[in-house]
Amino acid sequence: MVSSSKTALVAGATGLIGKQLVRQLLDDPNYGRVIALSRKAIPADHPKLEVVAVSLETLAEVAPTLRADDWFCALGTTIKQAGSQEAFRRVDYEYPMALGRRAAASGASRFLLVSAAGASANSSIFYSRVKGELERDLGGLALPSLQIFRPSLLLGDREQIRRGEKLWSAVMKAVGPLLLGPLKRYRAIHGRTVAAAMIRAANGAGAGSGDATRAGSVSPDGKGTVLVRDGRWMAENGRL
Repeated sequence: MVSSSKTALVAGATGLIGKQLVRQLLDDPNYGRVIALSRKAIPADHPKLEVVAVSLETLAEVAPTLRADDWFCALGTTIKQAGSQEAFRRVDYEYPMALGRRAAASGASRFLLVSAAGASANSSIFYSRVKGELERDLGGLALPSLQIFRPSLLLGDREQIRRGEKLWSAVMKAVGPLLLGPLKRYRAIHGRTVAAAMIRAANGAGAGSGDATRAGSVSPDGKGTVLVRDGRWMAENGRL
C-alpha cells in the first residue's frame, strides 16, 4: 500500500498547468497534503487541500510558513497581460526565485519548474531570456533536485482567452505530426500532460541527479538539475 506521506506545494494553482497539478496531486496516493498558492480564491473542497492566499507583495510575510517536500512552480504570464516587461519579470522571475529560495531554506526535496521551449539566458527575445535567467539562477540555489520542464505551445482551457494562441493552437495541431526529430519539442502539448509528467518525475520516475537520462527525454544539466524537454513522451508512455 502506498504511503501518502509527502506534501506538495503548487504555485500558480489557478493557471492552465497549475489547475491540472492540483487536481492530479489530490488523486495521487503518494501525497497526503497539497498546498495551493494563489492570488485568487479557490474552494478548498478536498480534505488534502490547503489553500494559501499569497501575492508577490505578501510572499515575504507568508514564506516562513511554507514547507513541502515537492514544490511545483507553474507561474507564468504574458507581457500583454502583465502590462509591461518589468511587471512580466516580477511574475516570471522574481516570484519563482523567491519560492526557490524558500524551498531551499526549508529543506525541500525537489523544485519542479514550468519554463518554456527556447528558454536561454543569452536569447535576444525578452521572454525567452527571462525564462533562461530564471533557470540559470534557480540552478545556483542549494536545491537537492531542480527539474525544469520546457513545453512549447500549451493546449487546454484558460480563464482568459488568448486569441492569438487560439489560432496558433489550431495551426500547431495540424502541423504537429510533421514536426519530427529536433523539431518534436515544438509540438503543442496539453497542460494536463505536462502536469502528469511533472508528478511522475517528482515520484521518482527516472528523475533526479543520478538516474536522469533515458530515451532522450531528459538530460542532466549541472548539479542535481534535470531538463525535461519532452513531457509528452514521459506522460504518454508512462516512464522516462
